[in-house]
Amino acid sequence: MAEILSTEVVYSRWARMLVATIRLPDGQVTKRDIEDHGEAAMVLPYDAARRLALVIRQFRTPPCFLGGDGMMLEAAAGRLDGDDAEACARREAMEEVGVRLTRLEPVARAWSMPALSTERVSLYLAPYSQADRITDGGGLAEEHEEITVREMPLAELAAMADAGELTDLKLLVLVQTLRLRRPELFT
Repeated sequence: MAEILSTEVVYSRWARMLVATIRLPDGQVTKRDIEDHGEAAMVLPYDAARRLALVIRQFRTPPCFLGGDGMMLEAAAGRLDGDDAEACARREAMEEVGVRLTRLEPVARAWSMPALSTERVSLYLAPYSQADRITDGGGLAEEHEEITVREMPLAELAAMADAGELTDLKLLVLVQTLRLRRPELFT
């Protein structure tokens, strides 16, 4: 088995960047980069009666850096920041899309980018109704998120998935999981 011999923090702000010195199974010693910002939770609220889901659009710097406009369609998400995953999902749903969630349907706890990042995301689906929308959402002003909330038809999200237009992998997993679990919502 490979083993980590040492780590060195080379940058620390919102995330930390580390360089790990590792010994590979064949005995060679090499270095690997680690981006560390902790665990996260993401939730896709869906209204089964109206066949809608709450999603957000917000600017993301890395896609912009690679030549796009940086605007991403995503589900509500955030770092755990000391909460458990379910509390985080509920908190982020309230902050970002303005919905109070009671029931969460676990989908997975998955590594988002295991070759580089320590981020492991707990993914949830969550039913909601119009009565559960209690604020406009949009994120926290002090976090400069500038989130646009969209209530989208599930059929439109499915069509976007089929066309390869859902570019956030976590949102794609959530939409496809909902399609598998509740196909009647997409007809």
